[in-house]
Amino acid sequence: MVLIKQAFVLGAGLGTRLRPLTDELPKPLVPIFQKPLISFAFDHLIEFGCEKLIVNTHHQPEKFGQAFPDCLYRDQPIEFHHEAVLLETAGGIANVTNSLGKEWFLVYNGDILTDLPLAPLIDEHFRAGNLVTLALRSGGGPLHVAFDAASGRIVDIRNLLGSGQPDEFVFTGIYAVSPAFLSWLQAGVKQSVIPVFLELLRRGEKLGGVVIDKGRWWDVGTRAAYLQLHRDLLQLRFPCYDVDDPNWRAPIHKTAVMEAAAQLRGCSVAGAESRVGAEAVLEDTILWPGAQIASRSHLQNCIVRSHRTARGTIANKDI
Repeated sequence: MVLIKQAFVLGAGLGTRLRPLTDELPKPLVPIFQKPLISFAFDHLIEFGCEKLIVNTHHQPEKFGQAFPDCLYRDQPIEFHHEAVLLETAGGIANVTNSLGKEWFLVYNGDILTDLPLAPLIDEHFRAGNLVTLALRSGGGPLHVAFDAASGRIVDIRNLLGSGQPDEFVFTGIYAVSPAFLSWLQAGVKQSVIPVFLELLRRGEKLGGVVIDKGRWWDVGTRAAYLQLHRDLLQLRFPCYDVDDPNWRAPIHKTAVMEAAAQLRGCSVAGAESRVGAEAVLEDTILWPGAQIASRSHLQNCIVRSHRTARGTIANKDI
């Protein structure tokens, strides 16, 4: 297998579906237990063999520097590129052309969590000689992609070409890219990558796909998905994610303070330097780092953001 040793991880999204959680924090940095979401992408890529991580930023860019001091993660350098004006995916890739050079690369959405095997994607990309090869799944998300398994080619996306072919596959947000694809992009132009993919199809260029149903995959796009992810992760093992910190799934961070008779029930998490007051009860509630819960409060199915204080009886609310 030919290795791809660089990846562009998308970190610039606004996370509008997760508001107000993302008002003061970029979506890729929302904590999953005791780790930022985007660090799972880094783990996945590093374990695969990627040596160069490139990340675009837009909303609250300084928070990335706080999460990754010295622009390092597991001793791997991270190259951050700030977009003062949000460029979307195609524009974001074009903006880092100089960093990518003339080497093949992976694109990886920063708001997903997965351990799907990457080797089949790379193998298919080089076997078929594609410009771009999308990692697809046959379920677990929105079905937007029409794919011909016999040819290994994408046929249509959301029927935007009017092919009439059924959308039977999920686009995972991970794809392998040949350097020649960069010539299809315009620097400084805000543009989604989907119209570019469609133009490749119109011109008969090689936009391929491979269905990878092994492993797990989550799109952490909504509040419900965020809470469900925590419940799911309690029961699963992810060896590649345990390398950096085997205690990342700890329900109570070692620096969190639990006062007398405080209780965590169900799938509840107390982040770093959070505090749960005496006799407070948390049920299926996530506390971000620095969150404060007043004594004798009762929170159910809540998310309390960093350095916010919650008190009283509260259910199904983001604070």
